[in-house]
Amino acid sequence: QVQLVESGGGLAQAGGSLRLSCATSGLTFSRYAMGWFRQAPGKEREFVAAIRGAYAYYVDSVKGRFTISRDNTRNTMYLQMNSLKPEDTAVYYCAADDSLATITSSLRSAYWGQGTQVTVSS
Repeated sequence: QVQLVESGGGLAQAGGSLRLSCATSGLTFSRYAMGWFRQAPGKEREFVAAIRGAYAYYVDSVKGRFTISRDNTRNTMYLQMNSLKPEDTAVYYCAADDSLATITSSLRSAYWGQGTQVTVSS
């Protein structure tokens, strides 16, 4: 059974930092593309960042502020979020799929976590 479990969310002030983790089990982690998505209240879920091998991709609104990484020895993905803004407030989800294109261009990833709340105060 595949499981993705996010952690590290919480409350931060504008300009602050948080580090999200996505711990996985039940899949061959190194073979999967991984991604982060977020959903703000009243808005659709949106792509944030993805990683496969040494390649990372970001939505324009987080470039230069967020860094995605993965540790294949720990089957875990991370999202370092710096210079946080109130508009980053959302539930953050991690996702896994064997297709990087599926992660970066759709909401049809094979596996999803339950999400972790990030709230940024002004």
